[in-house]
Amino acid sequence: MASTQDELRAVPGVGPVRAAQVMAALELGRRTLLRNPADRIQLGTPRDVASHLLPEFGARPVEQFGIVLLDAKHRLLKTLVLTVGTLDRSVVHPREVFREAAAARAAGIVLFHNHPSSDPTPSADDIVLTRRMVEAGELMGIDVLDHLILTSTRYCSLRETGQLG
Repeated sequence: MASTQDELRAVPGVGPVRAAQVMAALELGRRTLLRNPADRIQLGTPRDVASHLLPEFGARPVEQFGIVLLDAKHRLLKTLVLTVGTLDRSVVHPREVFREAAAARAAGIVLFHNHPSSDPTPSADDIVLTRRMVEAGELMGIDVLDHLILTSTRYCSLRETGQLG
């Protein structure tokens, strides 16, 4: 494997620009692997998670469903949007949620979706979906810690309201 720009440029079809791009990508990968777990933000409360999610996902014009993947100490591993729906609906299945969680070796997840209507009150479908995910998480050994419903400025935590399942 080539380890310097000169070695990369010796490969047919790789010029100085492509060699620099490859070296930059390798450096980014190295830095990602060396990142100290203690440097990741800790999301221990629903308010912490909402503060992390609201700026990016709260005011979306269509409903989006995603997950926050956390390690055993509730430090952020990754935030993913899994489905993009319509004005009032987004379809998601446990297989997509837990495939991503298992691949990231997450100990726990927080489900989230936005309500473009600006009302964070959970619907009956939201509560049924949450219970399905909690049950699937129990089978998978991955804790569903909460389900947050976001609007542009507010959120509802199903854990805080006792509706987690």
